[in-house]
Amino acid sequence: MLKVQRAILLRQCLRATQRRHHSEVRVRFAPSPTGYLHLGGLRTALYNYLYARHLGGKFLLRIEDTDQTRLVPGATERLIEDLLWAGIEIDEGPGFPGQHGPYIQSQRTQLYSDAVARLLANGSAYRCFCTERRLELLRKEALRTRQVPRYDNKCRHLTEAQLEPLLAKNTPHCIRFKLTSHEEPLDDLIYGSVQHNVSETEGDPVIMKSDQFPTYHLANVVDDHLMGITHVLRGVEWQISTTKHLLLYNAFGWQPPQFGHLPLLVNADGTKLSKRQGDIGIQQFRERGYFPTALMNYISSAGGGFEHRPNAKPQLLSLVELAKQFRLDRVNAHPSRLNSLLLDDYNQLEITRRLSTEQSRLELVEHVQQLVKQAYPTHSHLDLAETHIVDVLNWAAERLTLLQDLTSSKLSFLWVKPSQFELRDLSVDQLQQLMQQLKDLQQFEKEQLNDTLKSYAMSKELKFPALMKTLRGALSGLKEGPGVAEMMEILGKVVVLERLEECMKKEAQVESTRERQL
Repeated sequence: MLKVQRAILLRQCLRATQRRHHSEVRVRFAPSPTGYLHLGGLRTALYNYLYARHLGGKFLLRIEDTDQTRLVPGATERLIEDLLWAGIEIDEGPGFPGQHGPYIQSQRTQLYSDAVARLLANGSAYRCFCTERRLELLRKEALRTRQVPRYDNKCRHLTEAQLEPLLAKNTPHCIRFKLTSHEEPLDDLIYGSVQHNVSETEGDPVIMKSDQFPTYHLANVVDDHLMGITHVLRGVEWQISTTKHLLLYNAFGWQPPQFGHLPLLVNADGTKLSKRQGDIGIQQFRERGYFPTALMNYISSAGGGFEHRPNAKPQLLSLVELAKQFRLDRVNAHPSRLNSLLLDDYNQLEITRRLSTEQSRLELVEHVQQLVKQAYPTHSHLDLAETHIVDVLNWAAERLTLLQDLTSSKLSFLWVKPSQFELRDLSVDQLQQLMQQLKDLQQFEKEQLNDTLKSYAMSKELKFPALMKTLRGALSGLKEGPGVAEMMEILGKVVVLERLEECMKKEAQVESTRERQL
């Protein structure tokens, strides 16, 4: 009963001849669940979101799954998860109820059937019974004569007498839309006046397939109208299709939304981004440890939309701040070049920002603790004290790009305490004297530490390389790694003295055992 009532309600909505008048801006991001979200898709979602938030409007998510042959299981759920991770709030969409649902196209098929019936009734569409074999022959002939393949509109001219027996036999067919030659120029919000005479280069497009699922063109127009979309911001690759969509709006008698087409995202050298590169999927950036704010600033740094600041240092902005600054008339009409170096800069800035407040700093510490435990699951002696991790993060903020870099084998000494160690070339008394000098240092930095260690070695007539080897073992248990002074600076005074204290206690116990045995 509820399904019947919903179908009646949706059909009533479709009968409206004008787009609902909304006092607020309403935009949508409408991906197909045929793969995972990538940088280009995220940029489209981000700019729609920023535009809506800048003007106090609504951001809708619509899943366009009418091509049932290309669906990827779980893609919709992952897509929503990636959007939320990026900080993009969904006002209406799957799992975010609104008055214009359902928001998954495969659940709106009755609407499309009603729309097609309307176009058939007013003469804007027709039934096409051409077989796939005939269409393939047309394609081959066009290629043979070096022409662009296009449908020849044969079935547009079928009479009622010709149609009746075909329909009586339930002959498989699709529905095509009649293109007209009087297309008006598109007033693109980004590119200005644009005109594509599609009727001169294309045959009549299919709007309803033989499986009763709509094509992109029909479903897109019907849904944008019924969902009250006021502005459509999408990739420039859809600009030619927009001409067909405007013709569809005209055939329905509906007022179209305003259209703006976003330029392509390209690499710094101008080459096209490719999924084969393996570095454009949002999941890859997440797994590598980039923060969402860093990724959002990285994307927004290419292609305009914001005040141009030549030679200015990268500035990390929240989505709220980005929305305040965003202007559609500032978006460039030429391809948007991504500078991968900026992403690393933004990620470092985000680490610094998160260290500046207590709550976000604690979250960082907990995240590092998890990373270290995952990286060293077999080690029981891990140094995961909050103060130690904060010191390491302060050191890393200006040197490392990703938190995962802290768990590399070269930096294992940060976390793994030496479990077994013999104090060679240095007595307990000598170590105690060195520790006192280290305690007295006002600055615990590499240059000052190096000078102190050299002076100490000379005063005790110790070979400097032997002293460094002993200290490296005492602090890390490793035979190689960063310079000892640098290692001590990274570890910080507190941890260095703690580890040397533990080493001294162990050595005292060993000496005590030896004396008892004698």
